[in-house]
Amino acid sequence: MTGEAAIRINENSVIRESIYGKRIRSTDVILTGIIYGCASLSMLLLIGILGYTFVRGVPHVTWSFLSTVSSATKGTFGILGNIINTLYIVVITLLIATPIGVGSAVYLNEYAKPGKIVRLIVFTTETLSGIPSIIFGLFGMVFFGNTLGLGYSILTGSLTLTLMILPLITRTTQEALKTVPDSYRHGALGIGATKWYMIRTILLPSAMPGILTGVILAIGRIVGESAALLFTAGSGYYLPKNLFGKVLESGGTLTIQLYLFMQKAKYNEAFGVAVVLLVIVLAINALAKYLSHRFNVETR
Repeated sequence: MTGEAAIRINENSVIRESIYGKRIRSTDVILTGIIYGCASLSMLLLIGILGYTFVRGVPHVTWSFLSTVSSATKGTFGILGNIINTLYIVVITLLIATPIGVGSAVYLNEYAKPGKIVRLIVFTTETLSGIPSIIFGLFGMVFFGNTLGLGYSILTGSLTLTLMILPLITRTTQEALKTVPDSYRHGALGIGATKWYMIRTILLPSAMPGILTGVILAIGRIVGESAALLFTAGSGYYLPKNLFGKVLESGGTLTIQLYLFMQKAKYNEAFGVAVVLLVIVLAINALAKYLSHRFNVETR
């Protein structure tokens, strides 16, 4: 056997033994099928939930249902008061939680030196995100409601939800800041910019897609929360008499009203509220994708 023939044989054996030369294994086919099956099952579950809810609820979502409040004398079961209460709680909670969460992330990522204190803060933040919401509700009722004397009010519910979404906003902002290349920091500092000017004009705009995604996800959690608000915000459904007076009054959100309709066996109205909630959640997800693309520096 000549040397060239031996070399060709060795090359062919190497190719056969390499990844490209191996045949498709049965285990790969099975695992691929399982992956696609799980993905299809998730899609079917989503389609089933959305389809069943919309089929049951859409016929009961009328203009009267959306523009009136529940009244025994008028015989109406409207949710306008609950929609306004939901907006109140979303706005107040974000006004409190967003500056604190973003500021905490900026401090931890840009100013704090790695050490035990930073690790302790990160650990407590991750622990807060795993506490059941009903425990937040119990704490909010005792501390904000009873100790501070705020009672059952929208402000009590907003302060409680602030504690719940702070870990979400903080962690997403931290991860967004970590994705900004270090060359941006070095370049800004190298031309004489102060650190705060660099953070304000370069880091935060570059990390804006991730920050907005965290804030919008926080809105989704606020809209879908019920256990904590049942203990803190109450179940009032009346329209506000003035803009700021409603903050210290009881206010039930859409999820609370959904719970009350189910408790009273008013299933048609409950599915109507469920449709409104699903539309809001889908709109929030669509808005998150749009804003992430809109504020992405690389795709803008």
